[in-house]
Amino acid sequence: MIRTMRPVIVAANWKMNTTPADAGELARTIASRTRVAGVERVICPPFVCLAAVRDALMDAREEVAVGAQDVHHEVAGAFTGDISAAMLDGLASWVIVGHSERRRDHAETDERVAGKLARAIEAGLRPILCIGEQLAVREAGSDAAAAVVVDQLWGAVMPNDADALIAAGLVIAYEPVWAIGTGKNARGADAAAMASAIRNGLRAIDWGDRAENVPVLYGGSVTAANIAEFLAEPSIDGALVGGASLKPDEMAGIVARAGVTGDARRSESPIA
Repeated sequence: MIRTMRPVIVAANWKMNTTPADAGELARTIASRTRVAGVERVICPPFVCLAAVRDALMDAREEVAVGAQDVHHEVAGAFTGDISAAMLDGLASWVIVGHSERRRDHAETDERVAGKLARAIEAGLRPILCIGEQLAVREAGSDAAAAVVVDQLWGAVMPNDADALIAAGLVIAYEPVWAIGTGKNARGADAAAMASAIRNGLRAIDWGDRAENVPVLYGGSVTAANIAEFLAEPSIDGALVGGASLKPDEMAGIVARAGVTGDARRSESPIA
């Protein structure tokens, strides 16, 4: 059986930054600076900027996807201030679910994240599922960290249909919470070990060989200076970029290095 070559993906998470007045121009600038063959690019602006970013990228004829930063776990209802999957129709084709900041600031449980994942795939949105451990867990050792991450993975994935997740193009972002905005950095070997644990976790719930085809991104204070270490690992398929994704120079460097990974993968023979 021939394994499908996993795509190389760079997703920009702008978090609570930009406004509709400036988001479109920033998106155009980043898109024009990151035209690299073999890299899938996604920009995830705040909800209020989705239309501006979509329109700017369409007007510039840039092949960059637009993603939302979150989605509600219910189809509709009395949820003031929240956004349903149906509301994203025509605005976004990707969505982030389970980001550590949502888990921390909004007390999102694995059960809640599983519901968001379900709504995303029902609506035809390609999900980026975020999972990662806190510093205290990491300090307890790599086995403890892997156990927590796999528990988060199972909590989100197992309530959903595996075939539907695969058809939706599930992407998993490993984001060590202790490395986000703290100045602490994970190493490439740490991310690679966790990517292996994630795919083994999927195999353990009967995904079999399909687990090998799930892209795993690294997210945790990604910059142009450190991305090479992560993309040098064959098990890492790109990055979920936070603060650096607001800086065109940083994004240009990150995507350029991702292109090197894509070139290397295309030059390799398929794995039997």
